[in-house]
Amino acid sequence: MTESTTFDLGPQTRIVARLAEGVSDALLAGPTPCPDYPVRTLLGHLTGLAEAFRDAARKDLGPTTNTAPDTAVPSLPADWRERLPRVLDELAEAWRDPSAWTGMTRAGGVDLPGEIAAAVAVDELVIHGWDLARATGQDYTPDETALRASHAFLLETAEDESRGGGIFGAVVPVPDDAPLLDRAVGLSGRDPNWTPPAAGDR
Repeated sequence: MTESTTFDLGPQTRIVARLAEGVSDALLAGPTPCPDYPVRTLLGHLTGLAEAFRDAARKDLGPTTNTAPDTAVPSLPADWRERLPRVLDELAEAWRDPSAWTGMTRAGGVDLPGEIAAAVAVDELVIHGWDLARATGQDYTPDETALRASHAFLLETAEDESRGGGIFGAVVPVPDDAPLLDRAVGLSGRDPNWTPPAAGDR
């Protein structure tokens, strides 16, 4: 997002919460489009990032905002079924304050402008929502405003030569006339056609 335009993250956080609600215990060990991230780890990551970007919006800097995401493999809290939807709601509420989008804050141990932190948060919600839906066989239609913001953010970072493997890997080419979600997914380093491998291939 290059313009200082605020919008409600609530529609997208509710979509992610609904996807998480649809994950049965039997699916927690399954693979996701994120390399080395099974479903349980992805859910742990979503819980941690919701807390971190909630606190980044509040300018409540501390352990949640100071920790780089690659310092440890995210663990899934035992109470995640209650905790994740709660912190997603708190995340959305925190970004409804216009002051969250201004000034400086911190997330992942990096100091950055509020509007950039919001862009990162939205992108995480959109792309990891897709990850979770694909991994668990659920339909996924992200919030249109959030999707457009995610795509714009990813387009701006696509030329970053420091990108490599991991959650945000090298860009996967996608046709220009592909749906916007597919183009965003490709920019994030994922194959829009990814599906979980058959059990015998894992």
